[in-house]
Amino acid sequence: MVAGDTSENKTTRLGRLEVEGLVRRVLQDRYVGHAGREALNFPVAGEGPNPLVVNVSARHIHVTQSDLEVLFGAGSQLTKLRDLYQDGEFATEQVVNIVGPRNRMIPGVRILGPTRPYTQVELCYTDGIFLGIDLPLRISGNHGGTPGCVLVGPAGALALSQGVIRAERHVHMNDADMAHYGVVDGDTMRLNIEGPCGVTFERLKVRQHPRVRLEVHIDTDEGNACNLATAKRMELMR
Repeated sequence: MVAGDTSENKTTRLGRLEVEGLVRRVLQDRYVGHAGREALNFPVAGEGPNPLVVNVSARHIHVTQSDLEVLFGAGSQLTKLRDLYQDGEFATEQVVNIVGPRNRMIPGVRILGPTRPYTQVELCYTDGIFLGIDLPLRISGNHGGTPGCVLVGPAGALALSQGVIRAERHVHMNDADMAHYGVVDGDTMRLNIEGPCGVTFERLKVRQHPRVRLEVHIDTDEGNACNLATAKRMELMR
């Protein structure tokens, strides 16, 4: 929760009959699921104190410990699948299904660890259109006035009252990186990607932490638009 935001991210545990009815309606819509891609690790040589890394952040979920236990059972713990680029962050073996207001479902969405003080679903705009959710563009943790969804796990389901967002494109920087680029926390930058599908992304939000590695996060829509894997050169600019 961001400073000054007094809203609460309330969740409601659904009963078995409600879950069965929800799944039945989804099946009646004859939805065939599509699985999300895992994030890409794409290192790019930079001129600053640290190499520039641009990652495509695929759809994912952050959960509280209490919500994890509703979805996977009492006493459940996140099980590490693999480490992510930032120290201490990891993809887990746990996946859940997301159901939107149109009774359409995206199955197998991965939870990232460790657990957090809030439950948050991060999707791209294409996902929101499919699910029928008007995704607000937000920095992670800013949930006030955001829509909700239903999460279905192997042990139970949760109806989130809020917490579904499209994460604003951003760059993680430590103090040395910010000094090199001449920016402060909350500033915006541009990311220029040169290649067959070259593009410049505007309004890349600077997010400061003293122990992070320099890393840009864009979502799958943005990664597909520039065909990130074919990029020849990347540059961060004021």
